[in-house]
Amino acid sequence: MSASSKVLSRGDYWFNLLAHSGRTVSELCASVKAADSQLNGRQVRFIAVVPDANNHYPRARQGEVGLLEGWTLAKIVQQVIEQDADLSEKRAIVAVIDVTSQAYGRREEAFGIHQALAGAAGAYAQARLAGHPVIGLIVGKAMSGAFLAHGYQANKLIAFNDPAVMIHAMGKESAARITLRSVEALEKLAATIPPMAYDIEHYSSLGLLSQLMNIANPDSASAEDIARVQAAITQAIKEVEEQGVYLVDRLGATNRASSSTVRELMRQQWQ
Repeated sequence: MSASSKVLSRGDYWFNLLAHSGRTVSELCASVKAADSQLNGRQVRFIAVVPDANNHYPRARQGEVGLLEGWTLAKIVQQVIEQDADLSEKRAIVAVIDVTSQAYGRREEAFGIHQALAGAAGAYAQARLAGHPVIGLIVGKAMSGAFLAHGYQANKLIAFNDPAVMIHAMGKESAARITLRSVEALEKLAATIPPMAYDIEHYSSLGLLSQLMNIANPDSASAEDIARVQAAITQAIKEVEEQGVYLVDRLGATNRASSSTVRELMRQQWQ
């Protein structure tokens, strides 16, 4: 795989750094990149969603996950599952995450964006349950349905501790409109309610990340930083193989105590 002559986004930048020596997966839409490579002796498929200024759907030109992106993600993850079905060591899948949102548009709604994104999320979940270590590397935004479709089903989520890294159900302006608040009032409220906050440190307190990494300059990484990220992914893959395919390690944080309580009460009622 040759390095891109133009960096399209931070996600594109880190995809190229991590998969630069890999074999590019062909016949994909321009907004989805995939490559099969090796990482410390382990076979890995790297996947990223990137901006495409010429996207057939205008609402999906800035790194959003829309119809083409959802179905393409589902296709290339399902491909890994099928190709590795008879192998004892399943290929790892690394989702490089920098997605601004799902694509909001009338055509997207009419043509079933909910099905496209569900197909992508379902493929990642199926890969995880089939024994493929699935790692999500959050290098930029992980917003709304785009994150649910591309990365949230990962066994392990690694994020950069950087102001440009943001994880939330919707953008600040949209959340302010929905809650009938100003952006300033929303930010003030979010400072005391971690699930409403936008910064990555508050998100980390929810126990959903396996690692929060300090990278001096995520947009111009040093060789040492690249090596550290590669080592973190390798360690995450190893932990997945030791711990199994489920996501029980996401429930231990103090700020998710209610989630654990609700689950326990539901188990008692079902029994």
